[in-house]
Amino acid sequence: MSTNPAKSSASDSSGTKITQAMILAAGKGTRLRPLTLTTPKPLVEVGGQPLIVWHIKALKAAGIDDIVINTSWLSEKLMAALDDGSQYGVKIHWSVEDGEPLETAGGIAKALRDGHLKPSPFILINGDVWTDYDLAQLTDYVMTPDQQAHLLMIDNPDHNSKGDFAINNGMANEQAIAEAQKYTFAGVSVISPSLVKDIAQGQVAPLAPLLKRAMLKLQVTAEVMQAHWVDVGTAERLEQINHKIASEGAGAHKASLD
Repeated sequence: MSTNPAKSSASDSSGTKITQAMILAAGKGTRLRPLTLTTPKPLVEVGGQPLIVWHIKALKAAGIDDIVINTSWLSEKLMAALDDGSQYGVKIHWSVEDGEPLETAGGIAKALRDGHLKPSPFILINGDVWTDYDLAQLTDYVMTPDQQAHLLMIDNPDHNSKGDFAINNGMANEQAIAEAQKYTFAGVSVISPSLVKDIAQGQVAPLAPLLKRAMLKLQVTAEVMQAHWVDVGTAERLEQINHKIASEGAGAHKASLD
């Protein structure tokens, strides 16, 4: 695993813990149609329980019970299934995006503006990935004053063989420097609210351009996580992860079925 100098130096000087998280769950799940025409993508079953429930249980196991979930497509079904989160021992704050989803950065900005997210760093999880990574490893993460994000990366899967970002001396970059390798963003990160401070109310805005801009200013760190990971974005990969869990179990996941 790559080292992260910012993490180790900052963690030595502060006892502040990350106490909140946001799960991105507003997408339409078009790659999983026709399944997602009637079922919100976060409720698609993986290993016997909805995909998003794995994230909720993993966050609870990591000590985080303050969770924001944004929703748009089939939002009534998603909110009815999860309610206020009390069945999982957490508090869910719903950030409803009426009409078209606001994309990742737009959704984060709305959750902050509406007071669902507190103005402090938070764990951000893409709702359409599955991983057995122990999120407790992120709760002690402390950002340096100018830092905007810390990204978890994964070795490139077949469907993203060229990778997304490189890691150079612990810093994330869009382009690899010298012999640095490019990795795939795992959809798990620690985000500073200041990353989306310029997003206007109601603006549709993806997160990637903001991350790339911050990378140019050396404000984004990254590390390669050692964990099983799947982008559950297609019917084929959904079948693969269901087969893996059925035959091998959920590995180190903290959120196995009770």
